[in-house]
Amino acid sequence: MTKQNKAKPLSFSTTIRNPERIPKFLKCIQPFEGMILTSEIIHEVVKAVIREKEYLPTYIKRSETLLKIFNDDDIFTDEQLEEIILNSPQKHKEAGFAYGWDSRFDTWYKIIKELGFIKYHMNTQIVITTTGHMFIDAYEEKSANGKKIQKIFLNALMKYQTNNPLRRNSNDNAPLPLLLKVIEFLHNDPEENDAGVARHELPILICWDNNNAKDVYDYIKVIRKEKGFNCSEEYIYEKCLSILGSNNKKRFKMKQICHEAVDEYIRKMRMSGLLSLRGNGRFLDTNSFEDKTIEYVIQNYCRYDKYDDEDAYVDYMGTIDNNILQISTEINVDLSNIRKQTLYRFASEMPKETILNELIAVCNKKESRDIVLKYINAPTRLEFLTSIALVQFFKGLDVNPNYAVDDEGLPTYTAPGNVADIECYDTDYDSYFEVTLMCGRNEQVNNEIIPISRHLCENKKKHKKKSFSVLVAPKIHSDTIEAAEWQGHKYNLIILTYDILKFVTCLKKLKKASDLLTVN
Repeated sequence: MTKQNKAKPLSFSTTIRNPERIPKFLKCIQPFEGMILTSEIIHEVVKAVIREKEYLPTYIKRSETLLKIFNDDDIFTDEQLEEIILNSPQKHKEAGFAYGWDSRFDTWYKIIKELGFIKYHMNTQIVITTTGHMFIDAYEEKSANGKKIQKIFLNALMKYQTNNPLRRNSNDNAPLPLLLKVIEFLHNDPEENDAGVARHELPILICWDNNNAKDVYDYIKVIRKEKGFNCSEEYIYEKCLSILGSNNKKRFKMKQICHEAVDEYIRKMRMSGLLSLRGNGRFLDTNSFEDKTIEYVIQNYCRYDKYDDEDAYVDYMGTIDNNILQISTEINVDLSNIRKQTLYRFASEMPKETILNELIAVCNKKESRDIVLKYINAPTRLEFLTSIALVQFFKGLDVNPNYAVDDEGLPTYTAPGNVADIECYDTDYDSYFEVTLMCGRNEQVNNEIIPISRHLCENKKKHKKKSFSVLVAPKIHSDTIEAAEWQGHKYNLIILTYDILKFVTCLKKLKKASDLLTVN
């Protein structure tokens, strides 16, 4: 075994943790598609990434002027971008790329390439793949097409291989199909609890060295018979080191294997739409709404062709399996009821102050530490948290969010564009809440205020009750306030705008949703 091909735990890069950032990075390089990748082109892509505020160099943090531009809706000038790059030397080296910004570029785009959305090498043509273009298109629809985005991720994850040419890992399996097949074995075992794989068992899958799901199932069965569901981290850690064939606890730290890798594994697997969290995050199980798709993935991707050539692997990853786009989701239950049951359960179990802190955290681009919330991507989490807060603080308000859910009622992606994010009803008013993490003028006015106005006009025709809409964002641009007032005057509508801190303050002080109308 060569040094490059030793066994390693499955480790998805956290460089671009939030999936919504991937199309933004693709948009930064899209103007150069078809060109030969050189240091000069990389320089222009770096400028685009910083211009779009997807990367924050330390030099910006140290400049009051530049940091204000970064945090506000202002745009960096070309001269400022050059100044930032010049004064932000990157102490970084990636194989095949020059030390510095060239290597930083590869760090950004490597996971995007590994998932099959782009193909590049130095001094070769830049290619955005079929799925890369699909990803961009899905995010550029009037309201990001959550279901389509989920299918694109599924396409990547069901094909992904641990020993792909970009990784050089001697462990050889397809993680998502392997997980699905292991869960299938557990479901078919009458001795088991039909809840899937326990969270503390996931490091076994992360470190597993082959694609034999029956072997994994047997291994988990032995652990459960020896320890039940109460085994220690140290016990699982020692099992993982044995699977990896290593005693090197400096190279493979327990925190990495039992915590960091598990968190990223759950995030990535759930992005496929095929997995649900059960038992307050203690088990990872298959989403019964997607049984047809799960069966298709198991039948077609548990066995796979292997690739030694990087370009051939990216070509394979970057093509879409149209069958997964056509398989319908089977929901034989009242979806709105499941959604509301879970919403109201969280509202009754989680402290109000925790929810308010989580709202502020997600608006400040901070990760949640909650065992369930941290696996819900930021825009969807904002809709979920806002819905919980409305239930908790406005008594008697009938709260009806429109985000998509799995069979546990947990959010999987944001509400579609043809309805309000959250519809609320009480005795005197119908109220509609739209929430966004976008802070830019054009994004808030075009993507939020104009659709809000349209929805309000449509609802006025359908219902005689008085109504109003509320837009909540981390920051509200001054032009957004003006646009809301203008739309309100033009169509005789009420559109309120709240930044997150003001909204949180109002939640604490007010008794019902319509009291928001009285706040100056």
